[in-house]
Amino acid sequence: MNSQRKIDSIMAKTSSKEEKLQGICDFLESEVSYYDWVGFYFKNGNKNELKLAQFTGEETEHTIIPFGKGICGQVALSNENFVVQDVSQQDNYISCGWKVKSEIVIPIFVDGENIGQIDIDSHTANTFTKEDEQLLEYVCKKVAAIL
Repeated sequence: MNSQRKIDSIMAKTSSKEEKLQGICDFLESEVSYYDWVGFYFKNGNKNELKLAQFTGEETEHTIIPFGKGICGQVALSNENFVVQDVSQQDNYISCGWKVKSEIVIPIFVDGENIGQIDIDSHTANTFTKEDEQLLEYVCKKVAAIL
């Protein structure tokens, strides 16, 4: 898979962790037409909240997300992938803008602990596939190795 090779290439660069994460965000947003916002959230120290790290796309006011709130906050507790094909059907959804129609969030595990996640918003409803999940799980495994 070409995308996986590109992710490997970004991760192999001798740049900082932050540059690697930003490179992944930039690549995914430019490579996949329906990835309109790509970002990483990580557990904020020992607090039960997520903190926004690197991202590509429109600015967001959601730089801190309490565990349990929104899709990202739910993944922080469930430790499972969460694919939302239509955000309007979700009760516990934090709106990042009227354009967002669907969202996918994949957790990142280090030594069995959920330490963060990759979050992708799309302006297209019903767009995410199993292939998206597999690619993003691959990204999360690669990211876990540098944390």
